[in-house]
Amino acid sequence: MNPAAAQRHALVLFSGGQDSTACLAWALERYERVETVGFDYGQRHRIELACRQVVRRQLAASFPRWAARLGDDHLLDLTTLAKLGETALTAERAIEWQANGLPSTFVPGRNLLFLTFAATLAYRRGVQVLVGGMCETDYSGYPDCRDNTLKALQVALSLGLDAPMTVETPLMWLDKAQTWALTEALGGQALTDLVVEHTHTCYRGERGLRHDWGHGCGHCPACLLRARGHAAWRAAA
Repeated sequence: MNPAAAQRHALVLFSGGQDSTACLAWALERYERVETVGFDYGQRHRIELACRQVVRRQLAASFPRWAARLGDDHLLDLTTLAKLGETALTAERAIEWQANGLPSTFVPGRNLLFLTFAATLAYRRGVQVLVGGMCETDYSGYPDCRDNTLKALQVALSLGLDAPMTVETPLMWLDKAQTWALTEALGGQALTDLVVEHTHTCYRGERGLRHDWGHGCGHCPACLLRARGHAAWRAAA
């Protein structure tokens, strides 16, 4: 662990999905104390809110060195997001591409609000680092996942709080195959198995069918991306 990082605390934006679980493991390897925050924004795949706690418990049980660093979990109510406008992530509607070039799963302002609320919580908790699973490599074009957006937001948060607030995005330039590889590098087969069995990515919230890459409908964009990444990672191994 980097001695400078060991003196700092981190708050991970933790949904219970593959990417945020990889980010949580990444942070636990680097920081002395790591807390997690989730958001209830009226998401269609609410099952992820239950998966969050399962993943945390499994991480603590399987990795004692991380259990000692894993701090409190927080769940914030942002259901106002769903009331501001209907999307395919907050209502039963088709997942499709829209005229503006973005998929109907895009929730305007979601990550901007997530990070703003996370920074407010972090400030109160004496935490200096926010960690998120945003990625500009394998993504659907969401503008609030782009590196430039997050760098600008880091500056705005630090200025607005009058305190340094670092936004770390360890997956920003990784594709899904590389995310699977990072997971294995951080925690070996045990962490890979945990991600497959307990994390949730499917936009439709389906947990019934178990694939070799995890649970999900197998057809929504999130499932397809996760499945393709898993296949590419296994092929390269």
